[in-house]
Amino acid sequence: MKRGLLTATATLLLATAAGCGSVHTADPGPSTEASRSSQADQARQAAEESARQALAEHDRRYPEVGKGCATATGTPSPSASASVPPDPDSGKYAENHAYKQTVPLTAPARCRGDAHAARIRAALGARKAGAATDLQTTLESLGYAKEAFRVTANGSPAAGFVLEVPGAGPCIEGRPGNGQLSVAAHGYYLDGGCAEPKGGH
Repeated sequence: MKRGLLTATATLLLATAAGCGSVHTADPGPSTEASRSSQADQARQAAEESARQALAEHDRRYPEVGKGCATATGTPSPSASASVPPDPDSGKYAENHAYKQTVPLTAPARCRGDAHAARIRAALGARKAGAATDLQTTLESLGYAKEAFRVTANGSPAAGFVLEVPGAGPCIEGRPGNGQLSVAAHGYYLDGGCAEPKGGH
């Protein structure tokens, strides 16, 4: 009896060992692919919903801007690029200054960016570009939080600023020049952020 049990056990062990050399890779199958696709769709929908909520919050905070841009639609505006001189090395120049390019703005973002730039220009009026403290006070009085902008003096009496519009996304940049502050909207720089990156290669 014991001998028969041992023989059966040995046979089972040999059969198991014979199968150990084979590697079976599970086929993901259509259900796995469908699950991955569903997860990607859910992530995209969550991102879109988050963006909608942020934009709605922006329009509540700045109702005059939101109302004026509620129906803005269209294709993205072209991205800004560095000017290229007409010479044989222009290709190299463009490559070295590609870091100055910005992401194209969608029509809603362009509308809101231009509207914010206009309200800042109106608040500054015809006054000349002034000190950093004056500029910071003006931006705060318009409802922009300190965390949303950075005033840049760069050792000059006339200050500039970089501002990221909360919720709407566009950047607003104010640059002093010829005694006036030039204010304009643009997308994020390709290297990231609203402030122009320094240097190239």
